[in-house]
Amino acid sequence: MPLVRLYKKLSPFQRVIIALILGISTGIFVGEPAGNIAVIGDVYIRLLQMTVLPYVLVSIIGGLGRLDSNMASRIGLRAVKVIVIMWLSVMATLLLLPLAYPDWQTAGFFSTSMIAEPATFNFVKLYIPSNIFASLSETIVPAVVLFSLLMGVALIQVKNKETLLTLTTNIGDSLMKVASYIAKLAPLGIFAISASAAGTLEVEELGRLQVFLWVYITAAALLAFVFLPLVIHWATPFSYREIISTAGEAVVTALATGTVLVVLPMIIERSKALLAKHGMECEETDSTVDVLVPTAYSFPSTGTLLGLGFILFSAWYVGSPLGFDDYISFVVMGALTAFGSMAVAIPFLLDFFDLPADQFQLYLLGSVVTARFATGLAALHGFVVTLLVASAVLKKLKWHRMMQAIGLHLAITFGVMIAAGFTLKSLIPYEYEGVQTFESMKSMNVSAKTDRYKELTPIGYFEQQQPRLEVILARKSIRVGYHYDSLPYAFRNKGGRMIGFDVELLNQFAKDLDINISLILIEDKADGAELLADGSVDIIIGGLTITPKRALEVTFSDPYSFHTLGLLVNDAKRDEFSDLYKIQAMDMLNLGMGKNKYYQDIVKEYFPNAQLTEVTKVRKFLKGGYEGVDALIFSTEAASAWAMLYPNYSAVIPKGLRFRAPVAFVMPKAQLDYVQYMNTWLKLKKENGFQEKVYDYWILGKNPKAKKPRWSVMKDVLGWI
Repeated sequence: MPLVRLYKKLSPFQRVIIALILGISTGIFVGEPAGNIAVIGDVYIRLLQMTVLPYVLVSIIGGLGRLDSNMASRIGLRAVKVIVIMWLSVMATLLLLPLAYPDWQTAGFFSTSMIAEPATFNFVKLYIPSNIFASLSETIVPAVVLFSLLMGVALIQVKNKETLLTLTTNIGDSLMKVASYIAKLAPLGIFAISASAAGTLEVEELGRLQVFLWVYITAAALLAFVFLPLVIHWATPFSYREIISTAGEAVVTALATGTVLVVLPMIIERSKALLAKHGMECEETDSTVDVLVPTAYSFPSTGTLLGLGFILFSAWYVGSPLGFDDYISFVVMGALTAFGSMAVAIPFLLDFFDLPADQFQLYLLGSVVTARFATGLAALHGFVVTLLVASAVLKKLKWHRMMQAIGLHLAITFGVMIAAGFTLKSLIPYEYEGVQTFESMKSMNVSAKTDRYKELTPIGYFEQQQPRLEVILARKSIRVGYHYDSLPYAFRNKGGRMIGFDVELLNQFAKDLDINISLILIEDKADGAELLADGSVDIIIGGLTITPKRALEVTFSDPYSFHTLGLLVNDAKRDEFSDLYKIQAMDMLNLGMGKNKYYQDIVKEYFPNAQLTEVTKVRKFLKGGYEGVDALIFSTEAASAWAMLYPNYSAVIPKGLRFRAPVAFVMPKAQLDYVQYMNTWLKLKKENGFQEKVYDYWILGKNPKAKKPRWSVMKDVLGWI
């Protein structure tokens, strides 16, 4: 068939590009139904991951094992020193990439990940494999790499190792064959991934992905045209032009084929020719080139390490940039996990830094572009590392000049990334919509019928002698009191309707009893107990916490939720308040808080160094009305809602701070039948899942109804579905 013949004539790169274009076109045409073929992409991803760790194992062992002891002693220390310096330089470059990410205002609803216990960093399990087979099965890349390095070094001293070396070579070749078979499925896998992504991703998500791509391409250009050739030019006898012209053919070939493996012989040949040109060819440098090129191929290259920048992008993308304390872990973990494929390293690091696993799909979508740049950089990296080590063996490498070149590169990168940040912010349209999203919220279900009261009206003497529940049922109306600024439990949306978590629950309570509901503002919280007692209100809502003294005046229902103790802080101070021990070490700390003495005493235990300032109005604090207050002690669930309205502020739970306060309805004293009925109703609504749905909607912001179906040609233009 003509199509089959045309397909066979295409290069692998052309096939992947065509598959990408067809996939994106299919996603746009079909829309959300295209997400159903994501399973094909998942199969392709798992097939890619299947051979990576076994190949890392045998290639490192075999590559090191081929060295003899004399050659290893001459080359080893210099090679390790050069490679480590190169790794650290590239990782330092990655830490500058977030400077280019636009400073967009972001805020979101409360997330359960904020209170999830962080995964314990088990250094021993991560790096020291007690069972290498378990490490392989659990994809613990650093442990596999360490085992392989130790085995390779030990194999240098082993006699009669030819059989094992032949075995590692054969296994490695077999695994490469398997990988080549899987590579033939790349067009199908890329088609499925891109079609699923284009059909389901929101426009905003695609817009943010281009931020990663532009920053990645900029960084790749800096590494290719500044860092790698500049290090050679300044620290060795080779010139900038020589390295660019000599490596050019291999780089272009690697870009076209998508693999460095095919250009390894070319790198060896060109490196020896360049050494001979400068009179540096000898037995030592020939051995260095012959051993280092294939061995270095098993180690992370500049192109491989650059892909780890996606982790920093992903953290920015979800609104939780990595803090300074995370950078050391990122550098160490990134360099070690990069021994494997990015198909293994990226999911591992996403999990390690508690980032959403589905971000890997975004990485794969962008990898169609980034993979080619990574391959070209890897080929150039092979030249540079080989020539640096060969120069070091002959003592012609100027280490101090090498460090100066690295410093100049980092300075240039710093300036370019800041300029790129301004450029991307001005060119890519972005508008914060958190305020509109929150203020536009509506009740989940149809509200109960309402009664309106112009003023507080106590019940009569005769009614006060009756059980309150009977009074409510006879009146066919429940009077619900609420306070100002009770987000997201009781507040008015932009249409003026009372909505919120508690309002939703009480509306359902009224509908279940077939009664009306009255929502009555209580301006002074101190009046609550008296208003409940005289029947002006039957219940008070607003995310109210249980306290011992308050329980003497009123009766609380069973808790239906919790407040998680946290801080509401200005974005500029977010990092300062990220850790409890950092906060406790601060001098002149001033924290705002409500006037509840019970919780004030608890807060003083956590922050004994802090001066507590009484803050009665959250909105006033957010508008700068409390000068000198560094942060506001607040419910994280409520603070997340306020941060959506005031995106210059963030809800933060400092690391090491763990405290929850129960939330309940406030009910009249000595009305046990009424309270018992409310508790029974709450338990019923918890068991049938209604409470969870309300919590998901108002606290977590999960609103299936608000998500509009993706636009597609098939649905919106042709009207086929």
